[in-house]
Amino acid sequence: MIKKRTFLGLVGSLCLTMLVGAKPSYAYDLKEVKQAGVIRHIGIPYANFVSYINRDGLYSARGLDIELIQGFAEYIGVDYEFVPSSWNTAFGQLTGKQAIFKNNSIQYGDSVPITGDVISNGATILPWREELVDFSDDYFPSAVWLISRSDSKLKPITPSGSVDNDILQVKKLLNGQDVLAMEQTCLDPNLYNLYDTGANVILPEEERKLNEMVPAILNEDADNTLLDVPDTLIALEKWPGEIKVIGPVSEEQFMAAGFRKNSPNLRKAFNDYLREIRRDGTYNQLVEKYYPSVFYFYSDYFESYEKNNI
Repeated sequence: MIKKRTFLGLVGSLCLTMLVGAKPSYAYDLKEVKQAGVIRHIGIPYANFVSYINRDGLYSARGLDIELIQGFAEYIGVDYEFVPSSWNTAFGQLTGKQAIFKNNSIQYGDSVPITGDVISNGATILPWREELVDFSDDYFPSAVWLISRSDSKLKPITPSGSVDNDILQVKKLLNGQDVLAMEQTCLDPNLYNLYDTGANVILPEEERKLNEMVPAILNEDADNTLLDVPDTLIALEKWPGEIKVIGPVSEEQFMAAGFRKNSPNLRKAFNDYLREIRRDGTYNQLVEKYYPSVFYFYSDYFESYEKNNI
């Protein structure tokens, strides 16, 4: 049974309460979502995109993607419902078919109930994910970097002006190095041929949250970790002087919301909404609330849309 969440208000964070109640399981595209009167937002705790606390069915939730999808719900005239998830279950909750990325391939599992209409939590667009869902227009820039403790012998590379050359520089440093990584995410070592570098890749025995990677290396579980841009920006502010960025292990990446492949009109409506809030400046204000330092590193990304859509 799907639980209905009722929005209580925003006082520093968004408070959601869950009341038992059946929701239609046929809400596939925009028409059906409007008929159901609610859009179900599948969210995985990650950085400042999605965070929540569950106390006896009461959810206190906040984040860039929480507000983004709440705004979209208002845009199409429906209620908002938050559906907590994990990377092992999210695609099944959206598509009705469990799927994970393991050993460099998609492995399909059992059929499961569809409990959400959109995945949105700073999800990186990756080729294997594009086989499972259709992504919206991208709305946040990213990349994967190698992060080390400040006492590490590894030194940050000198940027060459070529991302490909910078990646090669970083990979040459990895032979014999412990590197914490995570499957099912953008930190999957298979995506960057990390095993070919001679690195000692360490995978968490249990599902670890992305925001726990830096605490792990500070606890000396490993000397280094892969980390994407949003989490790195937060970590540099949270642990100043304790970590350092060695350099990139991936080319530029982008984040977007994921929709079922049989939800083209819902995806189109989201893209229309996204263009509108980017054009009028609302989106940049939202980004500044949760990621103020990203404008320093990626000013071109956020300015280019405004320049091209005057």
